Amino acid sequence: MNKLPPIPDLPEEEKTPVVKLLLAFIEQQQQVILQQQEEIDNLKAEVARLKKLPPKPNIKPSKLPKDDDNDNPTGHSSNRSGKKGQQQKRRRKSKRTIHKSKIIQPDNLPQGSRFLGYQNFDVQDLLIQPNNTRYRLARYQTPDGNYCIGKLPASVAGKHFGQTLQSYILYQYYHQRVTQRLIKIQLEHWGIDISTGQIQNILIDQKQAFHDEKNELLTAGLQHSRYIHVDDTGSRHQGRNGYGTHIGNEQFAWFASTPTKSRINFLQLLRGSSTDYVLGNEAFHYMIGEKLPKDPLLRLQAHADTVFYDEQQWQTFLSEQQISQERHIRIATEGALLGALKAKGFPSDLVIMSDDAGQFDVLLHTLCWIHTDRVFLRLLPLNETHVKELDWVHTQIWEIFSDLKQYKLNPNAVLKISIESHFDELCQTQTSYQSLNLALRRLAKNKKELLLVLERPDIPLHNNLSENDIREYVIKRKISGTTRSENGRMCRDTFLSFIKTCFKQGISFWEFIVDRIANKNLIPLLPDLLAGKVCLIS
Repeated sequence: MNKLPPIPDLPEEEKTPVVKLLLAFIEQQQQVILQQQEEIDNLKAEVARLKKLPPKPNIKPSKLPKDDDNDNPTGHSSNRSGKKGQQQKRRRKSKRTIHKSKIIQPDNLPQGSRFLGYQNFDVQDLLIQPNNTRYRLARYQTPDGNYCIGKLPASVAGKHFGQTLQSYILYQYYHQRVTQRLIKIQLEHWGIDISTGQIQNILIDQKQAFHDEKNELLTAGLQHSRYIHVDDTGSRHQGRNGYGTHIGNEQFAWFASTPTKSRINFLQLLRGSSTDYVLGNEAFHYMIGEKLPKDPLLRLQAHADTVFYDEQQWQTFLSEQQISQERHIRIATEGALLGALKAKGFPSDLVIMSDDAGQFDVLLHTLCWIHTDRVFLRLLPLNETHVKELDWVHTQIWEIFSDLKQYKLNPNAVLKISIESHFDELCQTQTSYQSLNLALRRLAKNKKELLLVLERPDIPLHNNLSENDIREYVIKRKISGTTRSENGRMCRDTFLSFIKTCFKQGISFWEFIVDRIANKNLIPLLPDLLAGKVCLIS
C-alpha cells in the first residue's frame, strides 16, 4: 500500500479554529483514501486469482511464544513450563487395558536359574478387519398353516450395519472431519460393502434422540451457569448463506444454524424449544427502553400478561392491533421474546459475554476487552504524533486490563475506584488524532459493559473461549461446505455441540457415540451432568 505524506505537526499557537477544522478534514480524507487503497489492493488480488495469475505472497508473522507470553491478554497459548522452548511432557495414562499377554522365556537359560518375575513391554495395536454376521432366521409352518420365523436381536433393529460401524462412521465424519467420499473409500478397502447413500443415512437419519439431548443441553447450561460466551460465524445451507451461533462456557458448547443473526433470532435461540411470546413487565420495560412510540405501546399494554403460543398467533395479534411498521414489529417481538424468557425462568443474573455484536446486547451484557482493543488496532496513524498517541492509548487499555485481572483475584473498593478513574481519564483524553478521539468516545459509551466485572468478579474479561469453540464449526464448514437437508443441518449442529461439550466434561467422544448408538446409557445425559444430577465415575 502506498503511504500518504504525513500531516505536518504544527505548533499549538498556529492551530486556529479554522486550521484545526482543516486538519481534521484532511485527516478524515486520508483515512478514506487509505481504506479505499486497501480495497483496491483486495480487488486486484481477486482479479489476479480469477485470471489465475500468481498471487501476492502472504507472509504471516511468527507465532513462536515469547519469554513474556505467560498470561498475555491476547489469549494465545503460552509456554507454562518456565523454560524457553521446553514443552510440557504428555501425561501418560496410568492404567492401560491389556487384551492379551504372551510370556516369552529367555533362550539358553542356564540350569538352576532363579525366577524373578516378569519385565513388561507393552505394544499397542489396532485390530481392523470386517466382522460380518449372518443371522439365519429359522422359518416354520405351523399345523394351522401359519408361518413362524425367528426374530433379530434388538441391537440389530433391522439395520444391515452394526453398532460399531455406525459409531465409526459418525466419529470419522463429525469428529475427524473426514468427508463421506473418503469414508466410503476407506471402508471399501477394508472389505465393507456400503454405498454413499447408506453412509448418508447413518450420518443424518433417525437421530431425534441426539437432537432432544442437544436441545436440553442448552436449557441446562443456561440454568446452571453464571455467564455464557456467545459468537457467530458464517454458515451455508441449501446453497444459501446463513449464520452459525455459538452459546457456551467452560462446561458446555451449543451450536445452531439459522438464516439470520438478528436479535430476534438470538432471543429465539435462548428460548430453546419453547415457542411462546409473552407481554409481561419485562417486555414493556424493553419496549420503553427501545423508544417504541406511545400509540403502539398503549395497544400492547392493553393486553398485559397475554401469552401467545406460537409465531402465527403473535403475528395475527400484531395485525389486529394495526402494528405494521417494521421497526415497531421488531421492537414488540424482541420485547415479547424477553417476556417469554422471563416467564420461563431465565436466570436474571446470567451475564452474556460478546464481542460487541448488536444482536447480543440484551439482558445482562458484558464486552470482550480484546475486541475493544481491536477498534484501536484498525486505526491508521498518519504521522509520528498519531503513532505515539495511539501507542499510549494501547498501553493504557492493557494497564486497565491488568488491573481488572488483579481485581478478579482480590476484589476491593480501593482498586475498584482506581480502575474507574483510570478508565474515565482515558476516555476523556483529547489527542491531535481525530479518529482516535472518536474511538475513545465509543469506548466511553461501553463503560457499563466493559466494567461490569467490577460488580461481578466471577465473569471473564474476554471472549476467547467462544472464538476457540466456534473454530470447530468454521473448519467443518470449510471441509464440507453447505448442508442440503434439514436433517443434515440439525446433525451438524448437534454433533459439533456434543464434541465440544464432551471435551469440556472429560468424556471421550468415541465412547459417547458408542454408548448412545448401542443404547447402553452408561454415560449420563450431558444435560444431567451440567445440572449436577449425576457425576462421572473415573
